Amino acid sequence: MIVPAGAAGPEGVPPGTPIAGLPLLRRIVLAAAHAGFGRILVHPAAAPDDRGVLAGTAAAVLAPDGPLPPLPGGRIVLLAANVIPEAAWLHSLLEMPIDPERLYTDAVGAAVIETGDPDAIAAEAAQRPGAEELFLSLGEVFKPADRSLAGEGRFTLTAAGGVRQAEDWLLRGLVREAEGFMSRHVERRISLALTRRLASTRISPNVMTFVSLAVGLAGAPFFLSALPLYQLTGALLLLAHSILDGCDGELARLKFEESRLGSLLDFWGDNVVHVAVMACIAIGWSLAIPAAWPLLLGGVAAASVLLTAGAVYRLTRQQKALAGRLFPAEPGAPAAWLPRLADMLARRDFIYLVVLLSAAGKATWFLALAAVGTPLFLLVLAWIARRELRRRAVPV
Repeated sequence: MIVPAGAAGPEGVPPGTPIAGLPLLRRIVLAAAHAGFGRILVHPAAAPDDRGVLAGTAAAVLAPDGPLPPLPGGRIVLLAANVIPEAAWLHSLLEMPIDPERLYTDAVGAAVIETGDPDAIAAEAAQRPGAEELFLSLGEVFKPADRSLAGEGRFTLTAAGGVRQAEDWLLRGLVREAEGFMSRHVERRISLALTRRLASTRISPNVMTFVSLAVGLAGAPFFLSALPLYQLTGALLLLAHSILDGCDGELARLKFEESRLGSLLDFWGDNVVHVAVMACIAIGWSLAIPAAWPLLLGGVAAASVLLTAGAVYRLTRQQKALAGRLFPAEPGAPAAWLPRLADMLARRDFIYLVVLLSAAGKATWFLALAAVGTPLFLLVLAWIARRELRRRAVPV
């Protein structure tokens, strides 16, 4: 249940306040839905005047003077309407082990109770002006637990002026730990700045995927030339593609618009650009020599990229994700260094090598490296997949 924050006057944050492209209350409700909450109730004092803010969501606003709906016994999570949560944090509240009839709270923003009498909680919530007062009142009915809720995974808005800080917090949460060094410290800084501005527009993640694809494919023909200026232009367009390619996923996660179609477009569009770049380098090299063997190198590199993409896609589908660490290894597991190496090689920091080589007119060197390195990476993937199949076949 989402309850009033209790902030009144100019310090209060209206539930319709835009936060990174979504009204505050809608963002909270969508995070709860993604966390696995099947029933989401909104206290009437926490609801916006415009009920369209919650259109299409699973939330139900309680009637101001009507009877409270019957609630099944079990776990109830109470959240103040000024708390912006991560879906993962909310899910942890559902999964955390707790004792029945005990009050777990952070005193201001959230509370969790496992009870067989949820109607008493709903009735108490209807009488209290805000979350802090509600939690104090519940503490007189339920014995407070010895431990409080984790503070990480949510942001508490205390005033309308905190919107900028809330958006900064949301954007920082989009950066994944498993990303490469240059991706985190260069590309993400630019893509997040773009995403902040795009979030308030009607541009969808899939539109950004096609924009990124178009930019990447526009850069590929520049590699037909052996001139450094042309190659560098192509490499910079490839880098721009990589930056824009981050925006689609950021927008999808930020606005809860993730979809399987979007993941497929993003994943395979990226690999189409890589194949196009390698093919153009090979053709340009072949024309410059002139000789046919660079086409063989290009064919090996391009085929290995597509086969590797297929293997990566299959492995990540098995893990129900197309992002994050591809090969999570258990601490102390045999040959754990190999999955970590494969995960590192799957990152896209290689683009900066393309930029450096292209500035010297040596993009062909990258193709030669790719023609050797990508098949080796494919063998690593095959070895890991085979080991995983053997591990699963061993009875426990």
